[in-house]
Amino acid sequence: MELNYILLIFIGFLAGIINTLAGGGSLITLPILIFMGLPEAIANGTNRIAILLQTASAVSGYKSKGVTTFPFSLYIGLSALVGSVIGASIAVEIHGTTFNRILAIVMVVVVLLIVFGKNKKLLSNTPEITTGKTLFASCIIFFFIGIYGGFLNAGIGVVMLLVLPYMNKLSLVKANATKVTVAFIYTTAAVVVFIVNDKINWTYGLTMAIGNVSGAWLASRYSVKKGDRFIRIALLVIVTGMAMKLWFF
Repeated sequence: MELNYILLIFIGFLAGIINTLAGGGSLITLPILIFMGLPEAIANGTNRIAILLQTASAVSGYKSKGVTTFPFSLYIGLSALVGSVIGASIAVEIHGTTFNRILAIVMVVVVLLIVFGKNKKLLSNTPEITTGKTLFASCIIFFFIGIYGGFLNAGIGVVMLLVLPYMNKLSLVKANATKVTVAFIYTTAAVVVFIVNDKINWTYGLTMAIGNVSGAWLASRYSVKKGDRFIRIALLVIVTGMAMKLWFF
């Protein structure tokens, strides 16, 4: 049992770094929780405790460095929060094989985006667009992002990092800061839904959160670029293996 706690902290630490810098940490933590014997819905809810505390740590880290997009992040975060309630309400009703196969499909799709996606750089002098019609459109988009975030959340960071730089012209750093702020806002609503439905293992969730918070704290304060290729390859191998186990076993 003690080994489980050590593993949860270690996996949480890796997930905290991955989630803060890009996205996809839940592709590792969710299957681990399921493999440890938690029912699918409870594993989903338990994972949100670590994500909530992790995003709070990351937000604090970016804020300490003066990186913020307030009030833009608040507007789209509240829109995502509404969607999150819907998504989480659906998630607590899905059990067993159906959830596992949905997760397996998402894992494969997201890891392909992470591993094979091209990194396109914006011009540094491109003005940000966070008001007017673009803000309205962003709120609509993030409402639907919130639905998925509330339902599963795995890989949601990748989606937000596709939207924010190209729709709102945010730099990668600001996009990451906005991403963790939005995730913190909508995850609070998702956590409440999972708590009300008694779908959280607090011991596992808080243990894993120790690692998540530490990883997010580190990643939000330091730009980590070394080992990117290794991380991509490792994600491909680990997540593909987990996806196959979820689908077939």
